[in-house]
Amino acid sequence: MVQAASEAVGWDALPQILAKIKAPEFANRTFDVTDFGAKEGGKVLCTEAIKKAIDACVKAGGGKVVVPAGRFLTGPIHLQSNVNLVVSKGATLVFSDNYEHYLPAVFVRWEGEECYNLSPLIYANGCENIAITGEGTLDGQGPKWWKWREEEGDPYRVANNIKKGWANDGLPVEERVMGEGDMRWCPTFISPINCKNVLIEGLTLIDGPFWNVHPVYCENVTVRGLEIINDGPNGDGCNPSSSKYVLIEDCVFKTGDDCIAIKSGKNEDGRRVGRASEYIVVRNCVMKDGHGGVVIGSEMSGGVRNVYAEDCVMDSPNLDRALRIKTNSERGGAVENVYMRNVEVGQVDEAVLKVNLFYQKGTGDHMPSVRNILMENVTCNKSEYGLLIKGDERSPITGVTLINCAFNNVEKGNVLEGVTDLDLRKVTMNGERVRE
Repeated sequence: MVQAASEAVGWDALPQILAKIKAPEFANRTFDVTDFGAKEGGKVLCTEAIKKAIDACVKAGGGKVVVPAGRFLTGPIHLQSNVNLVVSKGATLVFSDNYEHYLPAVFVRWEGEECYNLSPLIYANGCENIAITGEGTLDGQGPKWWKWREEEGDPYRVANNIKKGWANDGLPVEERVMGEGDMRWCPTFISPINCKNVLIEGLTLIDGPFWNVHPVYCENVTVRGLEIINDGPNGDGCNPSSSKYVLIEDCVFKTGDDCIAIKSGKNEDGRRVGRASEYIVVRNCVMKDGHGGVVIGSEMSGGVRNVYAEDCVMDSPNLDRALRIKTNSERGGAVENVYMRNVEVGQVDEAVLKVNLFYQKGTGDHMPSVRNILMENVTCNKSEYGLLIKGDERSPITGVTLINCAFNNVEKGNVLEGVTDLDLRKVTMNGERVRE
């Protein structure tokens, strides 16, 4: 009898998890956006033409909506079930930097809390069998958004201050409306929410205004072969949020924040929703710049479990950590069963493994728990620390195991605070055997 994925242990569960992740297939029908009025050149807004092509595709029973070679300016694109948006080789979709084009506000999860905000550049809600594929480029025109965000007294900061009281005050989600008037945040780049059977493949994403690929409450998601280039603030590469059965493979990340950050909601709102991220697989990826290669948190109040990362390369003086877990006692939630193997780290600026239960000095009565972390065959040629672990005596980090790992040119050694059941097997640092 074959065990269910939820019953299998460690790496033995991986084949069963991967068997549940299947990319959607689409009918052999093609709808060229230029046949619906889209104009190449990047001067004419093509939002309505792309919408018409999607509507026609849906009416016909599904298929491919194709953006041919050329430069096309557009506002937000809202996908529908059974539609594959194909951005062809030589094609660039340039997304408008006019925030009014992203109204009316739509339901999103913004930095871990449910609300209504400017539409993501590519958005879907409650859809099945959707895809964004091709060899083309998506240009989010991030620098223009970042400049607006950084202006003194801008609406971004005003909105952030208002958001702090939402969940604690019990404000209904339908009343949490940003994007209209003087209060708004940068939109995410690609964000399917409440969707099943999602494929995002082959594209180059440059300069997203905010987080780049952000599946929320999704199941069966494949993110494959992307190159994500974004050195802006909060320019995270791929952030699954309260999603399950997610495969991220063969991607290249050069980001201004975390390359991959797995999340599940923030504080009271994350606990209210109560949905974990689970069965997340990362493999064959290259992490260049970023705050971390594979990261969990900090918005993880709904819990994160069963995360697998293997066969990746991480290497940059601008990459801070390889595996990072960040949380605090405002967050609550549990992180458990995190596995990493066969990862080559050229250099990271801070630590190969960092676990911090005091992230941003947040304090509260919701102690998170972190348990069962396994690193195997992980090497690093240069870092400030090997292990940088700071647990809380109220909730020690438990079950950290390293097997056959070698960390060289480590400047400051290890920091091990608030951790129990540390198991180091065949681990060397600067050429010498490390013992607990």
